[in-house]
Amino acid sequence: MARRKLRSQREVVERSGVLADEVRAGLERVDADPEDPSAVDAVWQGEALGTLLWALDLVELPAYDEPFDHDALVDVDLEPARLRELEELEQERDAARLWHWRARTAALVDDPSTQLPEQWESFDQLVAATAMRGFEQGLLPAPLRGDFRAFGKVYRQLTPDQRSEALSIAAERHHALAWVTGFGSRWDDVPLDT
Repeated sequence: MARRKLRSQREVVERSGVLADEVRAGLERVDADPEDPSAVDAVWQGEALGTLLWALDLVELPAYDEPFDHDALVDVDLEPARLRELEELEQERDAARLWHWRARTAALVDDPSTQLPEQWESFDQLVAATAMRGFEQGLLPAPLRGDFRAFGKVYRQLTPDQRSEALSIAAERHHALAWVTGFGSRWDDVPLDT
């Protein structure tokens, strides 16, 4: 991914405030109607909010199989914010992109029309090579039996609910980190190529 201009600390703080308001409203709506898709989507933006707060060095980033505590995020004080160094932001963006890629790959494996790139004999081989390369680059934890490690097991063994949660976490974090590192002209048009 070619790097663009890093967002300013002011821009990241402003976007964090907007997301905090949206997540807060989503949490209130989802309490009233847990099946409301727009409320659920707003709550999942808590992953993007948490990632922006991490970028501002205000919270710790949980593992990619552990969501942020969205309720706690909406009350984080933005005053002591300090934008992390570009190198650290880019490294975490690359990690998020790999997790997002793994989530999308899990869905592709289930689609019989998916064409595997010809240099690979199987999706398992492709995933194993990617997991090892990501580990060697310091982007991923050590692979487990040739796959990403998530929820205490091999990613390919995740339940449908776990796969859905992992995809939501990865996509929102990837979005936030790509935006911070300058991808997309606006928050709503950030490309999420994997």
